[in-house]
Amino acid sequence: MKRLEGKTALITGAARGIGRAFAEAYIREGARVAIGDINIDRARETAAELGEACVAIEMDVTKQDSIDAAVDAAEEALGGIDILINNAALFVAGPIVEIDRADYERVWAVNFTGALFTLQAVAKKMIARGKGGKIINMASQAGRRGEALVAVYCASKAAMISLTQSAGLDLIKHGINVNAISPGVVDGEHWDGVDAFFAKYENKAPGQKKKEVGLGVPFGRMGTAQDLCGMAIFLATEEADYIVSQTYNVDGGQWMS
Repeated sequence: MKRLEGKTALITGAARGIGRAFAEAYIREGARVAIGDINIDRARETAAELGEACVAIEMDVTKQDSIDAAVDAAEEALGGIDILINNAALFVAGPIVEIDRADYERVWAVNFTGALFTLQAVAKKMIARGKGGKIINMASQAGRRGEALVAVYCASKAAMISLTQSAGLDLIKHGINVNAISPGVVDGEHWDGVDAFFAKYENKAPGQKKKEVGLGVPFGRMGTAQDLCGMAIFLATEEADYIVSQTYNVDGGQWMS
């Protein structure tokens, strides 16, 4: 039997990358999925490629009216939301003395504030339905420790770990499990931008940082989006009903906690 048969999920930032991999994995396990993404054209292309079990919804997590409209649309399209994955995120890097306020506010608005108020909007729907639910936040190994050039991103992901703890403790009385996944370095198109930041600030050749971080993973390589899917599926199943407020490292051995 498929592990998510009959379940419904809203995944933010799922038009590409890790979010898309989650959508594909969920559909294979029998779920119906709403892709919430600011790039509605790409989201529609992805939904069309994934088939009738997937629907695209325009969603800007930095705007409350967009969050509310997207959650309403997802609930209407799916007949309710059983699972939320807070996946939408941005990355910036630079020395402390060069942090730009606009970049800071943009990253924080997506990585934490957007996740918080998306979680809130979905939790309200889950409470009203009275069937409980599963909320999965995307943290990062960057949220476990500071990095000299990544202060804003690290802080936003540390806040996601803390939010997971607080929200999990508050919402479990409604049968809503809140947990998080903490990836390590994950290969994908987003790493072109990450590599460019380090090429600039560490005076490295293009591709050098990516090679270095891959070699630094105990498992022997960078992670892939598919490496994260098993945990995303598990945390959405009844097998995880007794798991509350936890953040799981899926990082090839990079961080132990």
